[in-house]
Amino acid sequence: MQTIIILDQGSQYTQLIARKVRELNVYCEIHPFNNIPKFGEDVVGVILSGSPFSVNDINSPQPDLWFKGKLPVLGICYGAQYMVKICGGKVERSTKREYGRAIISSIDQTSPLMKGIDVGSQVWASHGDTIEKLPADFNIICSTDNVINAGYKIANEDTYAIQFHPEVHHSIDGQILLRNFLVDICGCRQDWTSDNFVTTTVNNLTELLRNDKVVLGLSGGVDSSVAAMLLNEAIGKNLNCIFVDNGLLRKDEFETVLESYKGMGLNVTGVDAKQMFYDALKGLKDPEQKRKAIGKTFIDVFDKEASKISGVKWLAQGTIYPDVIESCSVKGPSATIKSHHNVGGLPDYMKLKIVEPLRSLFKDEVRRVGKVIGLKEDLLARHPFPGPGLAIRILSDVTEEKVRILQKVDSIFIEGLKKEGLYNKVWQAGAMLLPVQSVGVMGDERTYENVVALRAVESVDGMTADWSHLPYEFLANISNSIINNVKGVNRVCYDISSKPPATIEWE
Repeated sequence: MQTIIILDQGSQYTQLIARKVRELNVYCEIHPFNNIPKFGEDVVGVILSGSPFSVNDINSPQPDLWFKGKLPVLGICYGAQYMVKICGGKVERSTKREYGRAIISSIDQTSPLMKGIDVGSQVWASHGDTIEKLPADFNIICSTDNVINAGYKIANEDTYAIQFHPEVHHSIDGQILLRNFLVDICGCRQDWTSDNFVTTTVNNLTELLRNDKVVLGLSGGVDSSVAAMLLNEAIGKNLNCIFVDNGLLRKDEFETVLESYKGMGLNVTGVDAKQMFYDALKGLKDPEQKRKAIGKTFIDVFDKEASKISGVKWLAQGTIYPDVIESCSVKGPSATIKSHHNVGGLPDYMKLKIVEPLRSLFKDEVRRVGKVIGLKEDLLARHPFPGPGLAIRILSDVTEEKVRILQKVDSIFIEGLKKEGLYNKVWQAGAMLLPVQSVGVMGDERTYENVVALRAVESVDGMTADWSHLPYEFLANISNSIINNVKGVNRVCYDISSKPPATIEWE
């Protein structure tokens, strides 16, 4: 499979580059600048991301560009400046920092990278440095009003670079530029489609697993459901699915989701493990400690259930790309935001190997794959739900009573969204139980009860998100319904934070 390698140097836009490449039906992978993989024949081009560093910083990213001149390369912002510096050019702090919208003022019309882009096209710039002097064999291919060396090509190489961000939607012709690089310069076939992914993945799973038995934890969400269907297509009866009630699911979710799996031809066993999880979480308030306790208990449950199935060799998981990105520094210098128990590996005693059919996909790609393989619409349209469940929506220690309160609040909110036709317009929604109490009045009595926060966001893949502008009347009705029907809650708030700087979940 043809592959584009994206070397991440810490840019906030690195994942967006990957998404834009995927939108052009080209497969790509993100790798840290300081851990470049060995390239096989499938690698047909490399993109160098931007970076928050200056190329003149002592601790700035300094990747080994051994592939330059051998494969097509596109340097973006820092990537463009870095190649200039290591080849003898000059990069200095800008006298006029270029950030935001810029206009292309001149173009080399013979450049394959700039084909179909006209003078006057708007681009998005974000750089404090600028290229003052190009090396002798570097030729300008475009300029903006403020930056002469906005883009260049190295003579006798398929190496191109630009000092703006084509991946950002403010760059009007950014997708044209990326297509030019991927298709015309790298020769990509644009065959990375959902249909091809299903065919390739099922074939690979069949070859990898052969007659081995696999155990998979179903959560009721899109990711694990799509993973199950792919595995079922590949190995059929050798797939053993387990749906665990960890006591942290949405109201009545265990029963309703278990019922929905019956008609899918999956071999599913339901396990009531609520008390095990409550015991493991007792007294824990730190989000990471809660995640780790849930992960360990989850593994313990699986170890016990898997041992009942003779000959199980694999544990399948619905891990997707954002899980990997947020759990590991695959982005180079970026920091770990939070851990995900489904990408943390397994203890040695479990003796199971891991298979993750969706590890390379973003959430929207998972949904498209699910549609191709015929996943039921009610499961396909389900909002993402965190692996640790309501435990990380209870911003303190977890008790059965707190879970009961939050389940009722969450149910009123989610059912309200569905009733008003808003559910499918929202990427993810849920309620948070805050570790504070507030004064209220019910009837003639003073109350001192819990505060809940409602959260609804709009997104494409969960990497970035904006808060949903739900109608005031809807929010008023939901707030009234929660306070009147959930004993222990007397105040409802609505979260209007975007990601970044906030995250979608509160913990």
